[in-house]
Amino acid sequence: MTQSFYPPQRTLMGPGPSDVNPRVSQAMSRPTIGHLDPMFVAMMDEMKAMLQYALQTRNELTIPVSAPGSAGMETCFVNLVEPGDTVIVCQNGVFGGRMKENVERCGATAVMVMDDWGRAVDANKLEDALKAHPQAKVVAFVHAETSTGASSDVKTLVELAHRYDCLTIVDAVTSLGGTELRVDEWGVDAIYSGTQKCLSCVPGLSPVSFSEAAIAAIKGRTHPVQSWFLDLNLVMGYWGAGAKRAYHHTAPVNTLYALHESLVILEEEGLENSWARHRTHHNALKAGLEALGLAFVVPEAERLPQLNAVTIPEGVDDAAVRTALLGDYNLEIGAGLGPMAGKVWRIGLMGYAARKDNVLNCLAALDEVLGRMDAPVNHGTAVAAALAAYSD
Repeated sequence: MTQSFYPPQRTLMGPGPSDVNPRVSQAMSRPTIGHLDPMFVAMMDEMKAMLQYALQTRNELTIPVSAPGSAGMETCFVNLVEPGDTVIVCQNGVFGGRMKENVERCGATAVMVMDDWGRAVDANKLEDALKAHPQAKVVAFVHAETSTGASSDVKTLVELAHRYDCLTIVDAVTSLGGTELRVDEWGVDAIYSGTQKCLSCVPGLSPVSFSEAAIAAIKGRTHPVQSWFLDLNLVMGYWGAGAKRAYHHTAPVNTLYALHESLVILEEEGLENSWARHRTHHNALKAGLEALGLAFVVPEAERLPQLNAVTIPEGVDDAAVRTALLGDYNLEIGAGLGPMAGKVWRIGLMGYAARKDNVLNCLAALDEVLGRMDAPVNHGTAVAAALAAYSD
């Protein structure tokens, strides 16, 4: 007979999911109530207000999609992009490529602006594409590229898109809660994120937010939205204001409890304090990794604090190291993707995982495993360097 599943207690320092705050796990175990129950509807209103705070927006259409971040991405594209449209997509890693696939599945044309993996999106290249394609309707790019740890300048890219009368779609899956993000101040039209990164929540929900200009475009479509489940014209009836809600789908009640609790925790800490915490622990991790002799992929000015991509030392077996960390230390770090597979490790410092004990344990474990494998690194230096960074 099949037995109940009891997973091991891991420390998740890969590209996501990240460690879940114990308060969030406890929230999920609370009694399930109906998704149209008045008390649940009241909680939905609180959650919308807290998401607006996290995203720094007053957008009325700010909700969690009942599916992971990839569904948030698809929500933005299927609602804003119609057959025959031209969309400029900036790609500097894996997830820009997924944007391209969404554009094409909507029956639109994707004009690609390509940048090296590990670098921010180049605003000059974007402007060249905008000049060459005056018919473009939307500009899409990734704020925090999870495949490389590169951060792009949202404010500059959005200003540029608006100058050429384009709406913007921004991927903030890895940035929300972990690094500066100001939707209204920067003029973002549509944005999506995930709950399993810097919000310290379980996977399975995707916060999204749409400006008034984006809502006008959705309501003014000439083609129906190709996805019934993600059609915001329908979903808005369930997530609208007030107690009277139109039934659309059965919301993942307990998962939404988890998100509500994670947003309560974010409010308690303070958004800017959360950004600063991620930066503090990144600086200590950086000091330790560089003391070992590991080099970062992304230049410092373009680097995310919560996703650290470092080059694997010459002659070191990528998979063997990650397997040893998981088996001996219950510690997960991430592998490289695409052209970076086998060449980099991605070490996450997201949400509840962004703590001093995790930084020191990760560095000590990595030092020991690399030493065991006779890797060409500076053994015994990492933890001391991190502690010195904390002292500073």
